Amino acid sequence: MDNRTLLSSFGKWVGPICTKTFTNAVAECHQDKYTKKLTTTAYLKLFLHAQLHSREGLRHIADDLLCENLQRELGLESISAAQLSRKHNQVDPELLQLVFEQLARLVLSRQGALARRSNIKIIDSTTVTLCLQKYKWAEFRKTKAGIKVHMRLAFVEEGEVIPEKATVTVAKKNDRTQMNELVHEPGVTYVFDRGYIDYAAFDRYCRDGIFFVTRLKSNTHIEPLEELDIPEDSQVAADVLVRIGSQQKKMKHTLRMIQTEDSQGNLLFLVTNRFDLTCDEISEMYRSRWLIETFFKWMKQHLQIKHLYGTSERAVCNQVWISLIAFCLLALVKLETKVEHSLLQLTRWLTKLLWQPSGRWMKQLKKKPSRTSKGRRRKPPQS
Repeated sequence: MDNRTLLSSFGKWVGPICTKTFTNAVAECHQDKYTKKLTTTAYLKLFLHAQLHSREGLRHIADDLLCENLQRELGLESISAAQLSRKHNQVDPELLQLVFEQLARLVLSRQGALARRSNIKIIDSTTVTLCLQKYKWAEFRKTKAGIKVHMRLAFVEEGEVIPEKATVTVAKKNDRTQMNELVHEPGVTYVFDRGYIDYAAFDRYCRDGIFFVTRLKSNTHIEPLEELDIPEDSQVAADVLVRIGSQQKKMKHTLRMIQTEDSQGNLLFLVTNRFDLTCDEISEMYRSRWLIETFFKWMKQHLQIKHLYGTSERAVCNQVWISLIAFCLLALVKLETKVEHSLLQLTRWLTKLLWQPSGRWMKQLKKKPSRTSKGRRRKPPQS
């Protein structure tokens, strides 16, 4: 058999990160300059292995090297928990962030027509609560600590999204502080909640050709300018050109405000600088935000992001990036194989066939799901 045939399922899964680009990045930042045993590549593979198996701590991860297959994959026979801790605190989070962003771009580049059609990005954040005694640098409230993962998601297929950009801050950090990192592409429509309201930024977006859809706060001062016609069969109650903000702090540009309801019948006042779409298309675009809430729930349930392996800020950030790398690697396999199975099912089969030839895993993925229904799904909004 050739090397491709003998490649293990684990080797197949981590293959996209084992590139010259990654090794060059490691060399450029001198990450392995004084390393004698645990290289950055081996570290990343080992912690991705820990992600797959939801390992509880560094000692548990160190024990994984009792497996001869893993020893051969990493070029290591053993490692101590102390050595793992040092490496986890030593690796530069920006290096792992780079790996994540490269993988996200690779996923989106393989989307073709859908990726180009749905030029819409969803932005939101989620908070991971931590113990204040252990994570004093991440003080959040008087009795607890926490970090906040700010994320931009892009559509990859009908009803599914993938993170393509993220930042990690302490939980105290206001969402608005991350807008410059997450919102910057002209021609793209960004959908976000009212936590990102920033009039100066909105004026800049209007000037630079950056589109957005968001929800207004209840105390927002609204100056109606002109009522627009609403189709007879529309679910929207009002479509009005407005200017928002108080006399002291008012936007220069005119926006479009749409009054509609959420699934519970609560009133929503949406504003956007897109005047080319129907009011119902704008309303549906905002409702697509539920996908990021679903992603955050999946991430906290199935990625090792709440149970941390280190207490330093660098260790915590590294674990967040490794979790997102693991997700992107799974998404790449699903795209490559074009299977209908869920990412969770892909993960289950991968853990069972980890050191079997990758062909076994691929063959298993090709089996048709016993359950063909995908459940209730919303169509991706049109850009």
